[in-house]
Amino acid sequence: MKTVYIAISADILHHGHINLIKKASEYGNLIVGVLTDEVVATYKRFPVLDYEQRTFIIKNIDGVSEVVPQDTLDYTTNLKKYMPDYVFHGDDWKEGVQSKIRQNVIDTLSEWGGELIEIPYTEDVSIDQINNIIKNAGSVPESRRGKLKKLISLKPIVRTMEAHNGLSALVVENAKVVKDEKINSFDAIWISSLTDSTAKGKPDIELVDMTSRINTINEIMEVSSKPIILDGDTGGLIEHFVFNIKTIERMGVSAIIIEDKIGLKKNSLFGTDVVQTQDSIENFCEKIKAGKKALITDEFMIIARIESLILKQGMDDAINRAKAYIGAGADGIMIHSREQDPDEIFEFCEKFNEFAPNVPLVVVPTSFNQVYEEEFAKKGVNIVIYANHLIRSAYPSMMETATTILENERCKEVDDNCLPIKEILTLIPDE
Repeated sequence: MKTVYIAISADILHHGHINLIKKASEYGNLIVGVLTDEVVATYKRFPVLDYEQRTFIIKNIDGVSEVVPQDTLDYTTNLKKYMPDYVFHGDDWKEGVQSKIRQNVIDTLSEWGGELIEIPYTEDVSIDQINNIIKNAGSVPESRRGKLKKLISLKPIVRTMEAHNGLSALVVENAKVVKDEKINSFDAIWISSLTDSTAKGKPDIELVDMTSRINTINEIMEVSSKPIILDGDTGGLIEHFVFNIKTIERMGVSAIIIEDKIGLKKNSLFGTDVVQTQDSIENFCEKIKAGKKALITDEFMIIARIESLILKQGMDDAINRAKAYIGAGADGIMIHSREQDPDEIFEFCEKFNEFAPNVPLVVVPTSFNQVYEEEFAKKGVNIVIYANHLIRSAYPSMMETATTILENERCKEVDDNCLPIKEILTLIPDE
């Protein structure tokens, strides 16, 4: 018997996939490589079904002889292992992100005289419609809340971008770039107190109350399906904190990050240029414990943000606080620095991974912005947050448009910098 190989995510199955499997099985023993959760999360989106569930489905389809994991988008490793006579695929991968993968398949098969057989893509399947159904299903609180923890387990680093209203959330939801045979997109949304305050024309001193913050969360949740991490500032009074996290947990927020400072909130990037007081380890641990006790689910994460490096209290203080906060029940640690050189962040990461390698570690590289995500991942970082870049880039663009109109006393000159009216009208679907 000849050997046939196909690869499939199997997260969405329609009659086109069944047709592919049926035709492929007619040529010999069919081996199906099911993409692992890590691959699906990197290439497409967060998988609705996990690998075991998807494998079970494929095993029970007539014509499938064997199911194996495929842990990369590239077929090469599995092809060399099983040396199939034929590889089957739809003819929709000749262009775009999969074209290089296709060529690798052809080149690898040529080593033993194998053949790629492509069948016409099933045209009457609306993948966009199916994806929208899945997206909507994934936006309900019960589905959204647990996504962050799962992403941390699936991906080398969870790429997170700030959003401060519905429109910026649409940017985070839909931004995609094809690079190195994969699709880069944002995994999660950061709702920053700084950008939320700035969007409302308010100073970043915890002036915007929790009711207003909840309104922003609702705006963002209505147009997105990605997990949400909330900037909780200091968390406020312990008595208030326990009620606030109950509310946001119930809404479907995945995590809150609270910083170990007390008094009037000042942005961390001011450092010691302004008066900022760090909370005692004992008091902050009590806040973490009270928060954990108040939670209903084990999906919601309380992440402790350490300000020791910001306030020049030293590395030993930062490490001691990390150990204490984890002991108090913190689900993750965020380490912050205002230094442009990443050395102290890297030093913290190294020391942190000696005693807590399995505790999620978060960085916000606003200052040390030359570091690539891959470097952070190698240092043991799990989440990188781009904390304020959408609002910082929006303001200069809006100011340029405004001043250009003033200079020219008409709006023709700004047309090239503006989204066409038709696109702005259709940007947000009416159904």
